[in-house]
Amino acid sequence: MQALNLPQYPFRMSEKNGKTYIFDTLRKKQLVLTPEEWVRQHFVQFLIQEKGYAASLIAIEKGLKYNTIQNRADIVIYNKQGEPYMIVECKRPTVKITQDTFDQVARYNMAFKVELLVVTNGMQHFCCQMNYNDNSYRYLETIPPCK
Repeated sequence: MQALNLPQYPFRMSEKNGKTYIFDTLRKKQLVLTPEEWVRQHFVQFLIQEKGYAASLIAIEKGLKYNTIQNRADIVIYNKQGEPYMIVECKRPTVKITQDTFDQVARYNMAFKVELLVVTNGMQHFCCQMNYNDNSYRYLETIPPCK
């Protein structure tokens, strides 16, 4: 798989029937290794190991409903009170991050109302902090560590 703009982590990989699998430590299962899964697994480890977020407060592919349409947020991080705090949308490295990508995570946020929205393709990472008092947001230079 392609090197990402994230630290390298020692993932458990395996081969079966000509497919490569990666072990997801949060969901405790082997997953087919796709470019998007490669980004998702790296970003989860980045949040845990570099930013100090507790693995127990991270949900992967969290279901949500928006206008009767069922979707899944790639990563949702909860605060210590159990409230959604951050949504992360992961794309494969070859996908350019565009306004459409931000629109997607913004739609997901209508269900969660989080403080931080993150979009990553493993090469570029963008983080917005929401301000619901004046319905605005601002881009942050880095992804904040766990509070």
